[in-house]
Amino acid sequence: MELLYVILGILISLFFTAWFIPQILAVSYRKKLFDYVDARKIHTGVVPRLGGIAFVPSILVSLCLVVGIASLFVNDRNVLEISPLQLSFGLCSIILLYYEGIMDDLVGLRYRIKFVVQIISSVLIVSSGVWMNDFHGLFGLHELSPWIGMPLSVVVIVFIINAINFIDGIDGLASGLSIVATFFFGMLFYYEEMWGCAYLSFVTFGTLLPFFYYNVFGNEQKRRKIFMGDTGSQCIGLILAVLAIYFSMSRPEMETKVKGSIIVSFSLLLVPALDVIRVVIHRFRRHANIFLPDKSHIHHKLLMLGMSHKAAMSSIVLAAMVFVAINLLLLQRININLILVIDVVVWTVAHMLLTKAINKKNESNGAEKY
Repeated sequence: MELLYVILGILISLFFTAWFIPQILAVSYRKKLFDYVDARKIHTGVVPRLGGIAFVPSILVSLCLVVGIASLFVNDRNVLEISPLQLSFGLCSIILLYYEGIMDDLVGLRYRIKFVVQIISSVLIVSSGVWMNDFHGLFGLHELSPWIGMPLSVVVIVFIINAINFIDGIDGLASGLSIVATFFFGMLFYYEEMWGCAYLSFVTFGTLLPFFYYNVFGNEQKRRKIFMGDTGSQCIGLILAVLAIYFSMSRPEMETKVKGSIIVSFSLLLVPALDVIRVVIHRFRRHANIFLPDKSHIHHKLLMLGMSHKAAMSSIVLAAMVFVAINLLLLQRININLILVIDVVVWTVAHMLLTKAINKKNESNGAEKY
């Protein structure tokens, strides 16, 4: 029966977003709400950047409808399987971030203001009881005290929000990575019979599919192309962070079927996480503001090698899927700390090879080194 609710949730969110985005496009062109081209932008024409406005309403409406329908047939348990505190603080958190994102997309906000709102949203999530209480042997640590786990969880949530926001640099990349992550989260939560998080994962997955189509295959001349903006990237980042932390939590009342859940859950976010860490280190070494955008992300490197936008996006999304698949295979055989080391080494070596290839190409063209 739960599979039926999952399919229903995907269909409702898919159709709702597919209806909503054309309305946003029409208003954006009528009111001239565009993401204009500048020195750091990759696109060449004026494109609305308000696609993310559709995400939170679509997710909440779809989730509420699915839960409501399920509740009609399931009278003996809480279908969402979350506490009133988690529900109320979770809604406050995402709505607060949603409003901040809309203001930033419409009029622009300083990164300090955005950072403060992200912290407040993260604190609300952690205060609701969703925080990293177990490292499952990662770094030799297991159960964490609230004094360590709760502040760490705030940092992790803010980090993931910005990781998704930072990697939203070419068509389909942030949404493609998020589609992969939400689908696998949905499967994991479904396997663990954690229905509330499974429904949230799958309705988010369904919400992202129509946006991905408009973002990647939409035609600028026909006014069918749109970006997600900070509204979309930050809210999706928050949802992914909550799903990752919730899946990795230890619960005395139930035994998880998936071993090494912390590696499994965060493997789904490995590419954006490692990318933002490398970019921050790169900016720090160059004495640049770590919050101001530049062209040092993985997708920029692939574009410098001559890849098309779609080829670069597809390569990165495929790499993310490979990371997840390999980590799941290795999890059955080796220690999770060794898996993390292998992931970091592979990512570092890949970047070194990319930089070497870019410099070789620039040298042959008489351009400066990267």
